[in-house]
Amino acid sequence: MNKVFIYVLSDGTGETAMTMTKAALVHYTDHDFNIVRCKNMRTVSQLETIIDEAFTKKAFIIHTIVSPQLRQIVRDKTAGLGLKQVDLLGPLLTELDQFFNVVDKEKEAGILHSVDEKYYRRVEAIEFTVKHDDGKLLTDLDKSDIVLVGISRTSKTPLSLFLSHKGWRVTNIPLVPNVPLPEELFKIDQRKIVGLIIEPDSLQRIRRNRLEKFGQDPGGDYARIDKIYDEIDYAKKIFAQNKRWPVFNVTERALEETATEILRVVCTRMGFKYDPEMF
Repeated sequence: MNKVFIYVLSDGTGETAMTMTKAALVHYTDHDFNIVRCKNMRTVSQLETIIDEAFTKKAFIIHTIVSPQLRQIVRDKTAGLGLKQVDLLGPLLTELDQFFNVVDKEKEAGILHSVDEKYYRRVEAIEFTVKHDDGKLLTDLDKSDIVLVGISRTSKTPLSLFLSHKGWRVTNIPLVPNVPLPEELFKIDQRKIVGLIIEPDSLQRIRRNRLEKFGQDPGGDYARIDKIYDEIDYAKKIFAQNKRWPVFNVTERALEETATEILRVVCTRMGFKYDPEMF
């Protein structure tokens, strides 16, 4: 069985294109497919290099690219090499332009570039944040815009993801009694670090609900009120030792409210004005 190469090009993560491609390929089970996902394709040189590589493998190209200029590059380059390509996004955008009476888009290149940059920034922030959830990756902690520190179930992950969708690269690090905080945390700009705290009764309720949701015993150490008090006391001790870290109480607070306050404080500490649309 001959191997067939499918190149999936995207200016973002490529998840949408990959999902659609795999859904289509289930109808061709008599072929051996090798799908090559090419993410963050945002320049002419990137596209030309990848298309040249695809040409050597006689690949079929599928793409989801926002920029009309870059979509045209793909069409022209593949046509010149005799490669087959499918634009999953372009036709939809064209029809939407007509529906909404959007004309002369090329005259708004500056606006389009600005929108694209915000889009790319958010995609990068989401990818960064997912990789740095729960302290999983610390080698490039200095690239974080915000670092959240707190004990389990203080909304570290939901807050991180919420902030990342606004374009902020976020790392969250768990506080665990008797487990030293990573040395890398104290080598970065301390103005980026934010502590999270919660009231004991609220935390116990959250933890019990979580355990019950997964069919586990809600009476274990994880949800015991005395253990919770110990963890919160430990967190308060850490925050007292690191007075430069602002601490936010997340008890019964909406995610968006806490996130907005964190952004305002971090922006002020970093020396620039908070703008909710900055990314």
